[in-house]
Amino acid sequence: MFDSLTDRLGSTFKKLKGHGKLSESNIKDALREVRLSLLEADVNYRVVKDFVNAVKKRAMGKEVMTSLTPGQVFIKVVSDELTALMGGQACDLDLAGRSPVAVMVAGLQGSGKTTSVGKLALRLKNAGRKPYLVPADVYRPAAIDQLTKVASDLGIPVHPSTTDENPVAICKAAMVEAERRGYDTVLLDTAGRLHIDEELMEELRVIRREVRPKQILLVADSMTGQDAVNVAEKFDEDLGIDGVVLTKLDGDARGGAALSIKAVCGKPILFAGTGEKMTDLDVFHPDRMASRILGMGDILSLVEQAQESYDQKKAEELQKKFRKNEFTIDDFREHLKQLRNMGPISDLMEKIPGMAGMMKKMPAAMAPEEELGHIEAIINSMTKKERVNHAILNGSRRRRIAKGSGTSVQEVNQFIKQYLEMKKMMKKINRFGMKSMMRGLMKGQM
Repeated sequence: MFDSLTDRLGSTFKKLKGHGKLSESNIKDALREVRLSLLEADVNYRVVKDFVNAVKKRAMGKEVMTSLTPGQVFIKVVSDELTALMGGQACDLDLAGRSPVAVMVAGLQGSGKTTSVGKLALRLKNAGRKPYLVPADVYRPAAIDQLTKVASDLGIPVHPSTTDENPVAICKAAMVEAERRGYDTVLLDTAGRLHIDEELMEELRVIRREVRPKQILLVADSMTGQDAVNVAEKFDEDLGIDGVVLTKLDGDARGGAALSIKAVCGKPILFAGTGEKMTDLDVFHPDRMASRILGMGDILSLVEQAQESYDQKKAEELQKKFRKNEFTIDDFREHLKQLRNMGPISDLMEKIPGMAGMMKKMPAAMAPEEELGHIEAIINSMTKKERVNHAILNGSRRRRIAKGSGTSVQEVNQFIKQYLEMKKMMKKINRFGMKSMMRGLMKGQM
């Protein structure tokens, strides 16, 4: 997502940096490009107009015009305004109050509503809460079965619903049952439609009146662009939503929904669906999203992802081996397994400053996932002895490994070279310290 927008903005800023000083003329040219880039990204035209005016007001002021690095300061202004456009700061669910707290989840069919309910339940469970899932969509075929299956896979209790029950009665009974069994958060998976109609809205209004949910969340499909914004606006007018869960943010949508929803309906994006796994639900951070849009990566999210996914004990063992320069190919294989747990490699690469641009320049044969697959095949074709001691990898052994992994001897040689370079790099990091490296990395984002 945002690839096209990132490319266009990057090109605009590159031209701007070429000017030693900024003038009203080249700022207007840059803003024209920014406006076109946002419109092409399917951002609401009113939002684009307000955004460009806000940037222009700051860009024409002393903050930019008198700066020693006006091009960089202009980019910071754009980053700040993008962050403000998407809400300024991350928001969380308000679950304060007497248990059980009800969270009503609404959305159109196909938006990923039921899957998002499961993802949210898992997130709450991992945070120490006791969620209770309620399938209240009695109209869509297999909707109840889908949520029941999700709940079973996650080990989370689900309310026993049937298609011949009234949705309002299901929700009311679920609240009573949740209180009796000691669950503190009730997630109501309400009915969806292919489009908004009065019958659906009336049912949702009755559930809201009878159950009094603490939060009402709308699940919106980012792939539908401005349609998602229109849906959010309509649901807010008719129902009064508290926040949005934006799904399919890992897809190839242009980004208009993410950049428009908060400005149009005034309600924040709370969570973003970033993949198909149940763990692929992230808190939506406007500042980090702005950083990624501008091609500056997202180191903070990468670190959090690593903390959640990486086995701490194994990480400490690898760190000790790095310090002693005892990092073997066998250890490298373990490291790759841990990386796999963090999600698609391409997604991880995009969060590293400057790496997204480098990835676009790679030939198709060097796509991260495919490249990693080749490396894993090469390592798996080695014996335990070879993985522990790379020095014994002579010509005949490398030919055998190439044949066993379906690669060439040249690729095997390239991997060994990369492994040795990695060892060399880790030795330098240990010598100069991780803090120094991180300082340099963060400086590169500015």
